[in-house]
Amino acid sequence: MNKKNCYVNIDASKFEFQVEGDFFWGKEELLYEKEHSVISKTDWESLGYACVKVIEENEFDNLKHSIYTNIIKALKLNNIKFNEDTFTLSNYHKIVHNDALHLKVIDITRNLTNGDFNFDINALAERFGKILGYKFTSWIEELKKTHVQIRINRPNSLDINPPHRDGYLSYWKDIINVWIPIEGCNEQTSLPVCPGSHLIKESDIFRTKSKGAKINGNTYYVPCILKTKQGMLNMVRPNPKQGEALIFTPFLIHGAAINNSDVTRVSLELRFPRVHE
Repeated sequence: MNKKNCYVNIDASKFEFQVEGDFFWGKEELLYEKEHSVISKTDWESLGYACVKVIEENEFDNLKHSIYTNIIKALKLNNIKFNEDTFTLSNYHKIVHNDALHLKVIDITRNLTNGDFNFDINALAERFGKILGYKFTSWIEELKKTHVQIRINRPNSLDINPPHRDGYLSYWKDIINVWIPIEGCNEQTSLPVCPGSHLIKESDIFRTKSKGAKINGNTYYVPCILKTKQGMLNMVRPNPKQGEALIFTPFLIHGAAINNSDVTRVSLELRFPRVHE
C-alpha cells in the first residue's frame, strides 16, 4: 500500500490527512443512473442531497436516549470505567481517550439493527418514501438484516470515513443515505458532501478499491476517493438542524467529517433500500 496525503476543502477551509492504499483512475462510465435514481423525482436531483424534517421533538428525545443507551452498553461491554450518572454524549472523548478503546466501542455501535433501538425505524423509511415518491424498507436483503450505525466522532481526531461513494458496494447501490445529527453537530462538525459529485464519471476519479484504504490504521469497507481530475475535493457541510436528516444518493461523494470543535459529535446513519414491486 502507498501512503498519500488527502487534501479536502470543506466550506473553504483546507484539511489534510494521510491515507494508505493503492489508487487508480476509474473507467469511462457514469455509475449514477438519473432515470432509475431514488432521488429522480426531487427538485434537488442535480445537487444530490437535501435536508428534510422527519423527526418531531418528542420522537427525537426518545431516539437520542436509545443512542445514549447503546453507547453506554458498548462502554460496559469493553470494561471502560466511567460514571454513568455524569456521562454525556458530548464528553465521550473524556472517557474514551485513545484510539484502541474507541475502535472497540465502534466495533459494536457500527453494527446495530432495528431491535437495538426503542424507536420505530421503519416509520422513518415510510416518511422518506413519501418525500421521495418511492417505497423504502429497512431490511437489507443482501446482508439479511437491518443495519443501523451510530457514528461517534471525537474532537480533533481521525474518527472519520475517507471521502467515498456508498454506491461502490453492491448492497448500497439502490438506497437512500440518511444522516441524522444527534449531539455536537454544527457548522464545524456535520457531514461534508460534494454537491453534484454523483454526476462525475469514474474516469475522473482517483480512488482505491473497496476495503483498500486505511486511515490511522483503520481499514474501511468503502473506497477512498483521493481527488478528481479537477483537483482536490471541494465539500460543504449542509448542517441539518435537530429533527432534520441529511439525505442523499449513494453515488454522492461524502465523508471526511472532521470534528473541528471541542465536543464529541454523535450522529445516526441509516440506509434504506428501495422496494421494487
